[in-house]
Amino acid sequence: MSDDWWKSLLTSCCGGATSARPGKLRSGTDSWEDSSISTTSGGFSAEDLSLTLAGSNLHAFSIEELRAATRSFSASNFLGSGGFGPVYRGFVDGNIRRGLRPQEVAVKSLDLHGLQGHREWLAEVMILGQFRHPHLVKLIGYCCEDDHRMLVYEYMPRGSLENHLFKGLLASLTWERRLKIAVGAAKGLAFLHDAEKPVIYRDIKASNILIDSDYTAKLSDFGLAKDGPQGDESHVSTRVMGTHGYAAPEYVLTGHLTAKSDVYSFGVVLLELLAGRRCVDQNRPNRQVNLVDWAKPYLTRPDKLGRVMDPSLDGDYSTKGAQKAAAIAYQCLDNKPKFRPDMRVVVETLEPLLNLNDLLLGPFVYVAPIDDEKENEMDDKRVYDRDQRHKKQFPNSMIHSDTLMHRDGNTLYRFSPMYRSSSRQIQERGT
Repeated sequence: MSDDWWKSLLTSCCGGATSARPGKLRSGTDSWEDSSISTTSGGFSAEDLSLTLAGSNLHAFSIEELRAATRSFSASNFLGSGGFGPVYRGFVDGNIRRGLRPQEVAVKSLDLHGLQGHREWLAEVMILGQFRHPHLVKLIGYCCEDDHRMLVYEYMPRGSLENHLFKGLLASLTWERRLKIAVGAAKGLAFLHDAEKPVIYRDIKASNILIDSDYTAKLSDFGLAKDGPQGDESHVSTRVMGTHGYAAPEYVLTGHLTAKSDVYSFGVVLLELLAGRRCVDQNRPNRQVNLVDWAKPYLTRPDKLGRVMDPSLDGDYSTKGAQKAAAIAYQCLDNKPKFRPDMRVVVETLEPLLNLNDLLLGPFVYVAPIDDEKENEMDDKRVYDRDQRHKKQFPNSMIHSDTLMHRDGNTLYRFSPMYRSSSRQIQERGT
């Protein structure tokens, strides 16, 4: 995508600047103007937008066409709502627009008072209009009419990964499906990072990973996506945007954005898939509120990994696969970006795990996570119980006697607290 596209298109249609979005991470005072996505003076019409995207095969829908597709945005077609705005299920065919094949769609309508704005809408149109990939959600068209800003996607019947993992509305994901979703999301990111003009997704999280009927994962919501560094640039400097718990630490601290920022966020999602927990959960004990902080020390310890694994799996997962997935998650979560793997390497590591068949057999005992203090208490109790068993078996052993053996010169003699007390008493009496 050329810089001229971005410079012209950001003032298209409504063209106004967007305010800071609540609920998103933000630092500093820099704005979108510090990147190639910058505003210029002058207007830009919906017709100009349509002409610019002519080679993208995107349909420029009218608001009336989308009303017909969603039955006037009927409440019965309402799918949910996010930072962008409400999403409705719809159906398009040749009756709505000539040449359209019959298909179900999801229509996302921009809430002008919501968490995202015109620029995020436009960024999504431009990126998904340019790219096509099996693991990126397919954008069918858009609507830019008056104050209406809408996006029309292929319909993803199984919803988001968030619904499957955290909301308890659907059956628990099997180990094989979790791996398939992880591999799909990784492939989508690798495609963006390896593009001729790399794109940094910047908002990888469970709610932005959609799942189709056969559990193929596709990345959605590209409103925060950004052009990657070009030439000799090592990073892109920008205000911090994203979701708490997923953003890479160096990005939060400095605003320096690289592809390795996405790698860290993917590591968080992979850890959520392993644990079946949100990355930040205030309902957990204090030490477990932040999933990364709590689970990271266990990821490279096979004997402790069971504490992290989702108990709803009932042990029905590949031991080797879980260990290797945990190891790559650990690498993705490295605090130093240079030590994180590229997404291409992540794909190469995860994809072979789909073929492992060493699933656990027999009864599974879940090891409940415990804090270090309680673990130390349990270790002390185990030592005490062991000593008691030994004492019962060898009651006359000196190990359990109050009498201690001391060496005085060449003589080994018994010295007990009782003898010491008696000696002191004799001395006090002058005997």
